[in-house]
Order: sequence, then C-alpha cells, then structure tokens
Amino acid sequence: MSKGYLISLEGGEGAGKTTILEKLEKYFQSKNIEYITTREPGGVHISEQIREIILDKDNVEMDPKTEALLFAAARRQHLVQKVVPALEAGKIVFMDRYVDSSLIYQGYVRGMGVDEVFELNQYAIEDLLPDVTLYFDLSPEVGLGRINKDDSREVNRLDLEEGSFHHKVREGYLMLKDKFERFEVIDAEKDLEAVFTQVIEVLVKRGVING
Repeated sequence: MSKGYLISLEGGEGAGKTTILEKLEKYFQSKNIEYITTREPGGVHISEQIREIILDKDNVEMDPKTEALLFAAARRQHLVQKVVPALEAGKIVFMDRYVDSSLIYQGYVRGMGVDEVFELNQYAIEDLLPDVTLYFDLSPEVGLGRINKDDSREVNRLDLEEGSFHHKVREGYLMLKDKFERFEVIDAEKDLEAVFTQVIEVLVKRGVING
C-alpha cells in the first residue's frame, strides 16, 4: 500500500491547472515537503511520445477507441516508471489529469461509456485511484477565452473541438463529482490567489498537509 498521497487535478481546457501546479511547487518547497508534479498523458519519455500522437492536430480521424487505448498505454508507463515509485517513497504526487479525464473525454463525451472506459483502464491502473481529485470548474467560454489569450500555451486537438464538446466535458465532470467522494470542486473562475487558497484549504481538510 502506498505511503504517499496521489492528488489529481482535473478540469476543462483553460481551467488553470498548470498555473496552480507551479504555485503548489513553490508552496511545498517553502514547507520542505517531499512532492513531485507530473502530467498525463506524458510524465516520462515513452508516455510523452504517445502524447504527441494523441494531441497532434493532424490526427482528427483518430477513432475514439484508439484514443482511449493510447491514453491507457501512456498512463500505465507513467505509473510504473514514475508515480508508483514516488508514492512508495512517501511523496505527495500532483498529477495534471489522470484516469477521470479518460472517463469524461472518451467515456462520456465520445460516447464509449464511462463504465466501459473505466474497465479498460483497470488493466493499466490496477485500482490505483487518487486520494483527492481537485476539479477546477469554470464555463467553457471562460476557459477557451484564456487559451486564446495565451500565446505560450500548447494548442492541441482538444482545444479545436466545438463549443458543445466543451460544455459536455463540464457536464461529465459535474456528474463524476456526485459519484466519487474524493472529488473536490474548485471555483476556477475566481482570481488566481483565490483559486490557490481554495486548493490549500482542501488539502488541509483532507489531511494531506497540516493547517
């Protein structure tokens, strides 16, 4: 059984997860708490190579099942090579997206079925679910507006989907919030400091860090 904590960060495009992760890094460094930050798909060399295929803007013909299988493959390599060793060493692991993203994007939005995609991913994750999931909630219009203003951000295939796609993503996450007790909703439409304060309050409440 792992000794560390697995914290996943979830949300629609432009929710600000990457910016919050940068602030969490500074916070945990100041507290001398052992942690790592990582992302999905990616995090290790093989998984980053798979990420390039998944998010390539030219791969618009990708079948949803192919997409789901690629995510699961990247996830498995990432877990065994980076995440599980960190947890076993007692570290807090912050992951920018995890299995819930597949449940939403492939299971709910692409129509493969949430339960079916979860079953597919069981082979990859072997019951390793987050201790806490931070869901950054905001309207798609706000999130996509942020993306359009940020020239430095990676624009990927998912960013180019129609507005109805992104609204369904939000709908799906709000459904998962009611299904899993580990979900904590963060109001991501507030200013950065207010969002970060919410995150720290949740981590204290959940016993990840001391208040």
